[in-house]
Amino acid sequence: MIARALWSTAPGRAELRSETLPERAPDQALIRTLITGISRGTERLVLQGRVPESQYPVMRAPLMAGDFPFPVKYGYSAVGIIEAGAREGSRIFCLHPHQDRFLAPVAMCIPVPDAVPSERAALAANMETAVNILWDARPLPGERVLVIGAGVVGLLTAYLIAQIPGTEVTVTDIDPSRRALTQSLGAAFSAPEDAPGERDLIIHASAAPAGLRHALSLCAFEARIVEASWFGDRECPLPLGEAFHAKRLSIISTQVGAIAPAMRSRRTYAERLGLALSLLADPRLDAMIGPETAFDALPAAYPALLSPPLGAPAPLCPIVTYR
Repeated sequence: MIARALWSTAPGRAELRSETLPERAPDQALIRTLITGISRGTERLVLQGRVPESQYPVMRAPLMAGDFPFPVKYGYSAVGIIEAGAREGSRIFCLHPHQDRFLAPVAMCIPVPDAVPSERAALAANMETAVNILWDARPLPGERVLVIGAGVVGLLTAYLIAQIPGTEVTVTDIDPSRRALTQSLGAAFSAPEDAPGERDLIIHASAAPAGLRHALSLCAFEARIVEASWFGDRECPLPLGEAFHAKRLSIISTQVGAIAPAMRSRRTYAERLGLALSLLADPRLDAMIGPETAFDALPAAYPALLSPPLGAPAPLCPIVTYR
């Protein structure tokens, strides 16, 4: 069987390549793809060739092909139907790149709940990241929380924290058009210059060094900053003089590649991803999805989806459709 997949081939360039799928092994499923989601932050760094060489092993997605920097087949948000193998006919989510048909271990094919449409299920990898952020951050009822960056991960994290009783959650972003969506998810919104101070917990998800520096100025005594961005090959200078030590501040790294220590002995990766899918039953999350791009048109559209032209709105979770 011939399948087609998106490959990043040079900085800012992508193309569709055909490949012959091998014979399916007994522990594998053949999946026909319905939707893939684009994770703009990580996939942008990959397309631009900005994955640091020291991070090549860490940044490998479970079912990617090729090698960094190029050529590489990269992605991790596929929703499809099992055409052959265990649970044939079921709708699943798999951490697989953009490809119209593929083989994957059955154990990596996580059932999509009936209450979650396929388009919304494309948010599963980002929701899994948000879940892991909460496991690292351990927000408490009554805490004053600030999320810096109203991208997909920041908004999903704010959405989850806002459901904790008594918690005050504000999202700050340079894009004022994110206000209505943020408020619909149960959090307040502010411009960076109006962001509230004396926060007990700050989630930094803007992927901009200036955002992390801003976080340091908004902390209460013994506040926690959870760094949920990834800067790729960029340096991130920080003002760790001033009040950093006097306030006894903590900066905590979080990364979805490892289950947070608080839950590592209690949940498997499959259980964490299954939890993330179950948390996508809320129709309000549909506002984060789009635009849609047909798979055949993806190579031409991909660079602009990841890095929109100056002045153009930045999409949250673009999706790819397979007909």
